[in-house]
Parts: sequence; structure tokens; C-alpha cells
Amino acid sequence: MNNSDETTVHEGKTFTNINYAEKRLENREFINCEFVNCDFSRSDLSHNDFMNCDFKQCNFSLTIVTGTGFKDATFTGCKVLGIDFSKCNKFLFSFTFEQSHLDYSTFYGTKLRKTKFTDCSLKETDFEETDLTSAIFHNCDLSGATFVRSILEKADFRTAKNFSLDPAVNKVKQAKFSALNLSGLLYQHNLDIDYHGS
Repeated sequence: MNNSDETTVHEGKTFTNINYAEKRLENREFINCEFVNCDFSRSDLSHNDFMNCDFKQCNFSLTIVTGTGFKDATFTGCKVLGIDFSKCNKFLFSFTFEQSHLDYSTFYGTKLRKTKFTDCSLKETDFEETDLTSAIFHNCDLSGATFVRSILEKADFRTAKNFSLDPAVNKVKQAKFSALNLSGLLYQHNLDIDYHGS
């Protein structure tokens, strides 16, 4: 009798200082769990589900997340570098990111409506064809982040910095911007913007 396909469910547990680096996790479901200072770098988390889980000071550099479900996952102070979120389970896909580094990750074609990014580094992050309706980029660095055919309606960029997006190829209706960061909307026109009125 082969029980290898049975899912192991972990509920309400805290995992601290676990090293999953370069390991493969199989047939796991985590519900209301907390992960503190865990290393998932280069690990394979494919087809596991994380529901209402909190990740604190964890390393997710180059983690494989094919078919992985993240529902109401909160990442705080984490390294989430170079992850292809477009391969995650589309039906379990909701996040909050705080004080985390998401550089070089891709959210191509995903739905991130109402997602909050707070104090995050999103350098070179790919948001092409991403639905970011009502998303909030609070005090985030978007250097080199790609927005093409993205839905940015009602998204809040007022405290975001270093972003560049072309309103002609993105939906930006009712998106919020600060007068101080409007240059990010005009970069493609190669204008010389004077902030001092001199």
C-alpha cells in the first residue's frame, strides 16, 4: 500500500530556524502556520499549499513554486529573490509583503488585486500583464520594475520611488500618484523636469 501521495497537514505550528535549502518538500499543507528565520533558498516547494501563513525573516531566494498555493500569505523581512510567482497555483494566490526584498521576481500575468507592498525592494520585478487593481506600493523601490499591459487602476504609487511606467500601455485609471513622483509617468518622453522652478 503506497501512502506517498497522502497530504500531510500542519496546522497552527511555528517553524523556527529550519533549513530547507535545496530540499524538496512534498505533499504538505500548512494552515495558520508561522515560519521564522527559515531558509528555503533554492528549495522546491512545488504543489504544496500555505494558507494564512506568516513568513518572518525567511530566505526564499530562487525557490521553485510551481503549482504552489499561497493564500493570505504574509512575508515580513524576507528575501524573496528571483521567484517566478507566475507558476503558482492561481486559485490560492494572495499576499501581503512588508520590509521584504522581491528583486528579480516575476508576477507575469497574475492577479494581485489589493495586494499591499510596504517598505519593499522591487528592483527589476516583472509586473507585465499583472492585475494590480487597488494595490498599494507604500515606500517601495521600483527601480527597473516592468509594467506593460498591466492593470494599475486605483493602485497607490504616492510614496513609491524610482518607478517608470507608460500610461499609454497600462491601465492607470484612478491610480494615485504624488506630484513629486510624476516623472515616473513621463520618462518615455525624455523630458527635462525642473523641481525647483528656477
